[in-house]
Formats: sequence, structure tokens, C-alpha cells
Amino acid sequence: MTRKLGGTKFILHGGFNPGEGSENDAFFQEILKSVPQKVDILLVYFAKEENRVDINRKEDVEQFEKNKGNKILSFQTANEEIFRNQMKKADIVYLHGGLSTKLLSVLEKFTDLDEMFKGKIVAGDSAGANVLCKSFYSEISKGVFNGLGILPLNIVCHYTPTHLGTISRNLDSDVLYLPSYEYKVYWK
Repeated sequence: MTRKLGGTKFILHGGFNPGEGSENDAFFQEILKSVPQKVDILLVYFAKEENRVDINRKEDVEQFEKNKGNKILSFQTANEEIFRNQMKKADIVYLHGGLSTKLLSVLEKFTDLDEMFKGKIVAGDSAGANVLCKSFYSEISKGVFNGLGILPLNIVCHYTPTHLGTISRNLDSDVLYLPSYEYKVYWK
């Protein structure tokens, strides 16, 4: 897929378990595919418990480094107080998974988030993908919740066919069913 001039590339991922084998490589390679030689990556862990941030950061940096080719990567961990400035510097925004409602409660404070994302690569893993969409199904909470609506679709991450009956009754049309380890790219 070629990069749209000035467009925003969204990569929605169905979720995964960090540190596993090569199942994660294609996703991280897709994130890095169309970026310049030097890349600033903003790692967003607003969906995580505080005691998990360092662990997840280490795992994510390892995944990016493993799949970077000859690119030079610079990482920053998102901080809610300086998030707006961090976004200005970032080429890639990586919304790590965790609790969707926790991530949503922070991101919805930034009413111009769609504008802040403009021209960047925004990768959302599980909870990160959920909040970008119009609505999402949460297996943990067993319900459908409203996302930020940046992408006009409904999403089910960690999808398995056993979810179908419950989900189809609770979501509108245009549902993206994303099993773990699968991803989909959207341009806006």
C-alpha cells in the first residue's frame, strides 16, 4: 500500500501476547514500512496499569528494533501532561493494548485528537484499535462501548467465532472482526 500524501495511516491490530515468536513481526514491519530513515515513535501506555508500563515498553522496543531494518528509531513514552507536545514530534503513535475504557478516558480529553494524528502512522493494538473506532466489543466487560469515532467502523479485537452471536446482536453494521495477530490498514 502506498502512502497517501499528507494522509494518516491507521493500523488496527486484533491483539497479541508480547514476546511470542514471529507472529508479531508483520504488524511491526507494517508500522515501519513507509517511514523515513530516522523515526520518532511515541509509545502510549494509557491503557496499562502503572506497574506494567516499563515491562511493556521493553517488549515493544524489542519488537520495533527486531523489525526496523536499517532505520534509526527514537522512542518516547507518552505522558498525559505533555502529550500534545509529544504528538507534534512523533512520526508514529503506538497505542498499546490494555483496558479500552482506561485508554479512552485519557484520549477523549484531547478533543482535537483527529487533527493531532494527521499525517502520522497510528498503530492501535487491541484497546488501542478499539478506541479509534466508532464502537467496540469488549470481551472483558461483555459489552459494546463507544470509541472516539476517528474511524467510522465497529471493531471486535481478539475475535473468535464463538463471539459471533453475542456481538452481532450488539453492534451495527460495518464490523471489523480482528482475530489476535491479524491487522488491517486504513487511510484517512
